[in-house]
Amino acid sequence: MSRRSAALEFRQTEDNDLADWMRALKTGFLRSPVVTEEQLAARRAATPGSRTSGAYDAGRCVGTFRSFPQEVTAVGGAAVPADAITNVSVLPTHRRRGVLSRLMSDDLAAAKERGDVLATLIAAEYRIYGRYGFGPATTMTEWAVDVSRSGLDGRAPVPDPRDGGRIDLVDGGEIRKLGPALHARLRPAQPGAVSRDESWWEVNTGVLRPYGDEWSEPFYAVYRSADDEVEGAVSYRADDRWSDAKQPLNTASVNWLLSVTPAAERALWHYLCSVDWITRVKSGWRSPDDLLPLLLPDPRAASITTQADWLWIRILDVVRALEARTYDTAGALVLEVADAAGLAGGRYLLDAGPDGASCTPTDRGADLTLDVAELASLWLGDESAARLARLGRVREERTGAARKADALLRSSARPWCPDLF
Repeated sequence: MSRRSAALEFRQTEDNDLADWMRALKTGFLRSPVVTEEQLAARRAATPGSRTSGAYDAGRCVGTFRSFPQEVTAVGGAAVPADAITNVSVLPTHRRRGVLSRLMSDDLAAAKERGDVLATLIAAEYRIYGRYGFGPATTMTEWAVDVSRSGLDGRAPVPDPRDGGRIDLVDGGEIRKLGPALHARLRPAQPGAVSRDESWWEVNTGVLRPYGDEWSEPFYAVYRSADDEVEGAVSYRADDRWSDAKQPLNTASVNWLLSVTPAAERALWHYLCSVDWITRVKSGWRSPDDLLPLLLPDPRAASITTQADWLWIRILDVVRALEARTYDTAGALVLEVADAAGLAGGRYLLDAGPDGASCTPTDRGADLTLDVAELASLWLGDESAARLARLGRVREERTGAARKADALLRSSARPWCPDLF
């Protein structure tokens, strides 16, 4: 750490520091630095169980950091305990003084001590977090659907009467009642999904506004099966745009869409494309192998507008991380894991198959050498060890080891994290 950064104070943020901490956070994110009493109250209510820390220079907050308990769904459905990191900022007056490095190292050390298997974050900037051992583990894709090209029959009822299901418009209060159980059904089936607490539903239905942003109430629709079971839900907003010829050119923008059956997913997307005056549907953050394009008679009506890395993972316990997930094929692999922070490095023997897995420290010769960040990218099964080897980011110690790792680690369903946190 530099001589200048040594003068800074790094500590947990107390309640009487919170207004100053929020001013620093809002400044770092280029938002108005004004902090109201209402925003302070909303922040306290929206972040139960959070670990809030900061860097202080002569008593003034110059860097912010927050983490909170989370669970991440591993391949196979296990819920893995994680340290979710968010609200990371450094004032422009204090850049390049080791502020983030100190805040991050303190938090990761505490997470390791608590027994968290992973740390997670959504990276605003790609180049920052690799040096702390994080690797991109999921991808998100956003589509824009040209409704006129979709091939859907605007006269047809939605959902298809043959499904026996129905779609109901509901309000935020109903979503807060129905949403948690629906999400609980989705999580075990979706590698990369993360837990949501009660405050998530309150923030995302406008009950809590920790940043003080103006709230515009969205529309909510719920799909119920023929058995009256909730199998899907969507939150969306619509703009108000008309052509010079007074023709509607409105876009429906999806805030989030959850479904636990293909019927629900099809019905909700078809519903969004059937709303009068809607000529374009923006999908929001979806899995790269989402069903959406192929649910349309003409899949080319759905064009990709954004594709980017999303959930980043930092492995804190290699043994528990690799034993938590499932494996479709049997095999053994010795991994030499480098970790500059000293949290998870070592040589490990992974012996895995459909009946379970064991991961143990070993002195056997390594098959692959890789950084802990690359192991994080491989853990959810989306990245390819052979691809990373071609990039020089994984080194084969035995010929064919990368292909062997892919056969063992890759998964058929692509991981997806529906959330921004």
